[in-house]
Amino acid sequence: MFTLSNLVQPETLETAYQILSDKRNNTILGGCAFLKMSSKRIGTAIDLSNLSLSYIKETDGFIEIGGMTSLRELETHTLLKESFNGVLPKAVCSIIGVQFRNCVTVGASVFSKYGFSDLITALLVLDTEVELYKDGRMPLVDFLKMPKQKDILVRLWIKLVNRKATYLNLRKSASDYSVLNVAVSKLNNHWTIVVGARPRRAAIASKASATLSKGTQSAAEVEAVAKEAADELSFGTNMRGSAEYRKALCKVLVKRAIMEVKACK
Repeated sequence: MFTLSNLVQPETLETAYQILSDKRNNTILGGCAFLKMSSKRIGTAIDLSNLSLSYIKETDGFIEIGGMTSLRELETHTLLKESFNGVLPKAVCSIIGVQFRNCVTVGASVFSKYGFSDLITALLVLDTEVELYKDGRMPLVDFLKMPKQKDILVRLWIKLVNRKATYLNLRKSASDYSVLNVAVSKLNNHWTIVVGARPRRAAIASKASATLSKGTQSAAEVEAVAKEAADELSFGTNMRGSAEYRKALCKVLVKRAIMEVKACK
């Protein structure tokens, strides 16, 4: 269990960032789901509950999602169920349990860049941008490459286009983390393949995505692309599976995901 010396609930983002920057062990609180499993010692804990950052709405051709929005809200919101074949609700609906998803926030999940994240895998196949208080708005893929630093993830922006997408994963049990997760999307003739829980952070299989985009997506080509994605990416070993197992699983899940997207209407 984490410990803290002080708790504040600032009324503005400016104040929240100022307090965050004051000392190294000052920390933003999300839903505290993963903090509860740590032994972290926090100086001043910053609760963003008073900043009205829990929402999902359509804004000028984008889906805007506030940083304090819970995973349960992602799972149940009508706009997300009706967009991209419901890939975001599908990606989060199996995460541990409803009580847990009611606590975990979008901002904390994405900002922490967890390797096991189901949400990041799904977001990467969409046109997703993150908006940070200090560093501003940028593509999610660029944010994931940045070193960790003091900042606040204010909101996500997802371009609302006619993109078809799906998400698949394998878990040893319903409440466990993914052994491997995969998301695939298609916009016009452009395909994107993402593999996460490798157990490293989710990554785009760029070469395999380009090959699929240029082809006819025949059964033989899909088989070859799935192998290319597994060969292109690296995999590691942990208590949930070996690198060899994950590589073999990648071929299967990528192939299935491509076929699901092909069948989308």
